[in-house]
Amino acid sequence: MFDPIHLSRRHLLQLAGTLTAAGTLPLITVRPVQATPAMLTSAIRNLVGEANVRVGKVRLDIPPLVENGNTVPMTVSVDHPMTAESYVKSIHVFNEKNPQPNVANFHLTPRAGRAQVATRIRLADSQKVVAIAKLSDGSFWSVSVDVIVTLAACTEETP
Repeated sequence: MFDPIHLSRRHLLQLAGTLTAAGTLPLITVRPVQATPAMLTSAIRNLVGEANVRVGKVRLDIPPLVENGNTVPMTVSVDHPMTAESYVKSIHVFNEKNPQPNVANFHLTPRAGRAQVATRIRLADSQKVVAIAKLSDGSFWSVSVDVIVTLAACTEETP
């Protein structure tokens, strides 16, 4: 237990030396690694494999201009029935420049009633956001939206 009243001269000098040495150490700034368009392509390939991804059926509602990237609302909906025979199995959201290209994965069943998900995401910078839906027949459908971010998220630095 630390008792400042009974601090010996030796301990005081050791404490002062430690604080002085700590003050001379360089500050290390850690920045998160940014994803690249190649990482986005790779993440999508990990999901779909060699399957063809068609454009259409998927709608991504996200603001095209975002003032603050810390909380960006988005809704993904798929124009497809949700019956036992034919339904949307999953919805996946990817981005181009965040530290991780795979933002969200939603798994659905016919009991969901409709193929729609809503959430908020963080965007590190202006970038492309991609939503991909996997249908029960194994096909993949997608949409992409370019989003301009004026105040980036995911990139806070330590001074």
